[in-house]
Amino acid sequence: MSQSTSKLSRRTLFAGASTVGAIAAVASLMPSVQSVATVADQPPKATPEKGGGYHLSAHVKQYYKTTLV
Repeated sequence: MSQSTSKLSRRTLFAGASTVGAIAAVASLMPSVQSVATVADQPPKATPEKGGGYHLSAHVKQYYKTTLV
C-alpha cells in the first residue's frame, strides 16, 4: 500500500490545535476586560455621613442565599 506524501503530521496537527485553542481562550477573555474598564469609568459613590458604608446589594443577598443550609 502506498502512503500519502502529505506534510500534515501528528506534530503539526497538535501544534495547530493548540494554537487555535490559545487564540480561542484569549478571545473569550477580551469582552470581560472591556467591561471592567467601563465600570472603572463610573464615579465612586459618596461616603455615608454616619460612617460604615455597608449596604445590602443584590450581590450580598445572593451570597446570603448560598449560605443557607
